[in-house]
Amino acid sequence: MATVATLLLLMPLLGFLSVLLLGRYMSEKQVGVVGTGVVAASFVLAVITFFMLIHHSSREVTVNLFSWISVGTLHVPAAMLVDPLSITMCLFVTGISALIHLYSTGYMHGEKDFRKFFLYLNLFVFSMLLLVLANNLVLTFVGWEGVGLCSYWLVSYYFDRDSAASAGKKAFIYNRVGDVGMLIAMFLLFSRLHTLTYLTIFERSGTLTPMIATLVVLALLLAATGKSAQIPLFNWLPDAMEGPTPVSALIHAATMVTAGVYLLVRMSPVLALSHSGRMTIAVIGGVTAFVAATIATSQKDIKKVLAFSTISQIGYMVLAVGVGAYGAAIFLMIAHAFFKALLFLGSGSVIHSLNGEQDMRKMGGLQKYLPLTFPTFLIGWLAISGIPPFAGFWSKGDVLTNVFEHNKALWALGVLTAILTAYYMSRLFILTFRGTERFRAETEGHDPHESPWVMTTPLVVLAALTVVGGILDLPWVHHDSLAGFLAPTFGYVAAGGHADTVAQYGLALVDVAAALFGLLAAYSIWRNISESKRWESPFLEHVWHWDDFYDATIGRPLTEAARFGDDVIEPEVIDGAITGLAVSVRRSAEGLRKVQSGFVRHYALATVLGLAVVIVFLVARVG
Repeated sequence: MATVATLLLLMPLLGFLSVLLLGRYMSEKQVGVVGTGVVAASFVLAVITFFMLIHHSSREVTVNLFSWISVGTLHVPAAMLVDPLSITMCLFVTGISALIHLYSTGYMHGEKDFRKFFLYLNLFVFSMLLLVLANNLVLTFVGWEGVGLCSYWLVSYYFDRDSAASAGKKAFIYNRVGDVGMLIAMFLLFSRLHTLTYLTIFERSGTLTPMIATLVVLALLLAATGKSAQIPLFNWLPDAMEGPTPVSALIHAATMVTAGVYLLVRMSPVLALSHSGRMTIAVIGGVTAFVAATIATSQKDIKKVLAFSTISQIGYMVLAVGVGAYGAAIFLMIAHAFFKALLFLGSGSVIHSLNGEQDMRKMGGLQKYLPLTFPTFLIGWLAISGIPPFAGFWSKGDVLTNVFEHNKALWALGVLTAILTAYYMSRLFILTFRGTERFRAETEGHDPHESPWVMTTPLVVLAALTVVGGILDLPWVHHDSLAGFLAPTFGYVAAGGHADTVAQYGLALVDVAAALFGLLAAYSIWRNISESKRWESPFLEHVWHWDDFYDATIGRPLTEAARFGDDVIEPEVIDGAITGLAVSVRRSAEGLRKVQSGFVRHYALATVLGLAVVIVFLVARVG
């Protein structure tokens, strides 16, 4: 298993190095084949590792690569932890990423920086695999920073556009704020437990005081809010849509934003020590899910609707973590990877057919022009809306059932968010594929066209996974499904199976009713777009003025402070102090210069007088 797991991790790095060193000698097609092939090979190796793990006597295997850091009491190996959680992450990360790589070969065809794009994609996948396979927090942090760096490069891929350059910087800075939380958690854990290796942390975590445990949990939450775009650090993700659409799909479905949820789930034994910390996590997740869903109802850019949808769905996962439903969080993460990758790649196909147009007000009536994109997107729409029997219904229902057992108020907020989800996704679907055609000016009189097979094949595969994905964790087969497979990682089945059958059916009916209500409301409102614009709130379109608030409370004060420093502190204080010192030295030199006449007779007289003074002094002492 050690060899296979090591190759699983290193294959994307091999692709990165191959394209980096040999890319200039490779054609566009060859770069695409290498970049896609190594990730597909990594997926195959992940499948092999999965089957080896389930037949292994222990569901926890540590693979030591080499000794890395050894300073005092700090010993950090370069080692991998292969267990149900890490291999589950590897399976969907590599599988979804391979499909996105294949899609990218068509979507990015003809781009002048095609080679650089695949270079970044391969490094992105390697960094994510390093993050989830690491057996200690330090190595996880290396992967954590790696995905952050790659996201910066890919979001600002079109760096000659001011909007893309700004979006990349915004994503980078917001994530650095979150990184402070992870570093604080690492410092606190090492200062108390003298280790940063996961398994040892879990063994010794019982010695943490309640206050330290709560501080660690809150620090981890801060880290997760940055990487997984939760309140208060969610603003960077919608702007990240400035990158190419495959990048959006990769960030939202398979890498980056799932990292924060993974970190919280991985540290579940520490989370279990702080009830107040877990409740804070649940509240942040529930409120983020609701706020992001409201914002999505009024966005006009098709990719920004999906971006706020991701923030909302990640909020559901964080909410599940907060109530201890770790298996439900991972189930939704996997299902979300299926249907969100499908929706983003489907939107990319729409944008491709309309020569780059992303405004839904300039779409409409596309279903007859996109015979493969339309039905696959329809499946993604029904799944995220929570319509049975698609994966979204089962996974979101699992989260809401667990939340209902712990906090009725958060459950009600989750149901309201589900209604809004069905509403804004139905609005997107209607404005894009139904109604009148509003795209003639954008297509310059030509009909939209279906995408090539390298773009539609991933759509078909993802649609199939979205249809059948629910069988991973059906509510009546917990012990032989995803929840049962993951249970050893958490030490127990955290929050599943407590509600009786009648309650489960009742909650499922509520979920279906919420989805149908949202769908019907959207249809009744948006079937005639000219009469529906009053339902688009400027307040929601401007993201609750969240950016304006940050600008007023942080951006402008810091700008004014910088301006004050430039106008006052630097010229008058810093430069004044330096100039004053220089003037003092100059005046001292001028005073000393007066005794430097340059005549030898003066120096001889001074020497004689000096010697006379010394002799008189010595004689006086002897006397």
